[in-house]
Amino acid sequence: MIQPRTDTVSITEGPIWKGLLAFFFPILLGTFFQQLYNTVDAVVVGNFIGKEALAAAGGGTAIYINLLVGFFTGLSAGSTIIISQFFGAGRKRELAAAVRTAIWISVVLGIFMTAAGLILSRPALLVIETPQPVFDDSLLYLRIYFIGILPMFIYNMGAGVLRAAGDSKSPFTVLVAGCFINIVLDLLFVPVLKLGIAGAAWATVISQTFCMAVIIKKLHRNSSFDFRITNIKPETNLLNKMMRLGLPTGIQSSLYTISNLIIQSNVNSFGTDMIAAVAAYGRIDAFFWMTISSFGTAITTFAGQNYGAHLISRIKKGTAEGLLMMGAISVFYTVLFYSTGKYIFRLFTADAAVIEEGMNILRFLSPFFIVYMPIEVLSGTIHGAGDTFRPMIITMLGVCVLRIVWLFAAVPLHRTINTVLACYPVTWIATSIAFFIYYASNAWLKETDAIK
Repeated sequence: MIQPRTDTVSITEGPIWKGLLAFFFPILLGTFFQQLYNTVDAVVVGNFIGKEALAAAGGGTAIYINLLVGFFTGLSAGSTIIISQFFGAGRKRELAAAVRTAIWISVVLGIFMTAAGLILSRPALLVIETPQPVFDDSLLYLRIYFIGILPMFIYNMGAGVLRAAGDSKSPFTVLVAGCFINIVLDLLFVPVLKLGIAGAAWATVISQTFCMAVIIKKLHRNSSFDFRITNIKPETNLLNKMMRLGLPTGIQSSLYTISNLIIQSNVNSFGTDMIAAVAAYGRIDAFFWMTISSFGTAITTFAGQNYGAHLISRIKKGTAEGLLMMGAISVFYTVLFYSTGKYIFRLFTADAAVIEEGMNILRFLSPFFIVYMPIEVLSGTIHGAGDTFRPMIITMLGVCVLRIVWLFAAVPLHRTINTVLACYPVTWIATSIAFFIYYASNAWLKETDAIK
């Protein structure tokens, strides 16, 4: 049995809600600080450069970045599922091999994505009909951002490895430090050195490189992993299992973003004010998404460790408690955004038209947060048990296919921004129902054990 370190949280014994929350809050706070420096990027760009730069740093560039990062995060889930199950089962040798394989994956994919991103940035922006006034800034921001993809991938994989072994505090402390570096550099590069939108992008790249360096050092210091830079190599059997589990999750994440690209293409047709409003709203509602996705990470690790320890009834109890907790948090965010949204929008821009459009979007979408919540909680549980293929199918049909059908069937009949955005709640409701049905069937417990 692997002895837990003092910086890890036990989630295979004791009160479930306490273990989940103790593991969840460092993930949430870390994600909060990550979102904070993304928000500071938007605040600095919007106030010191203008709404065109805000639209360039958000809008289509943000969606392409989310596409790549989301795919990698989903792909890396295959690694963290296996690592959490090995950790729960107390299999130290296999755990060390899995960590080496996981980091190798992040290095190879990071190099590939950097090259592909630099080459394909221009045609990618043309595909979604990025308006000419923001095209050059969008292209510059996107290309610089791709330079930082490799350190971002290594950090994310390393953080996932630590969380899978019960340590959610170390990734949090690293992100806090990276956040402050990013904020300081934003304020130095943009208003002081007048580097424009390129300054905001370089600030992000530098802070990501710092986070990568520190997370590698923390992996090296953890005796459970037996990790060394000189020994990063894949173990074929584990690599195949990680890809088998991770690819469906990566595809699932990409499908979300691809459908969002189609939505962004529709949004772009409403002009710069609407693009800027959607970009600013995206920075606001990201605080809800970071909360729900952080809990998804926590419940996946919880399910993985308990699945490795063969504690199935504990997994189900934890899922039920998770649904209650996240339901309450969804309502909290809706109330919070309704009451403070106008003031938050003013952080990003003083343009009255942008603020008005943004508030219309906020009032329309935020009441539906609660219907999305089951997707994250239930899919997190199912992923932790090693079933990633069927959740991908549910998401592909319930979110992506239905969303595209809505955009091509409903929007032409009544072309307003609310009709475009209605594709979100419509597909959230359908997908949540599908996940409830699949979870209740217990078919996800009949999958082959990922670490056999």
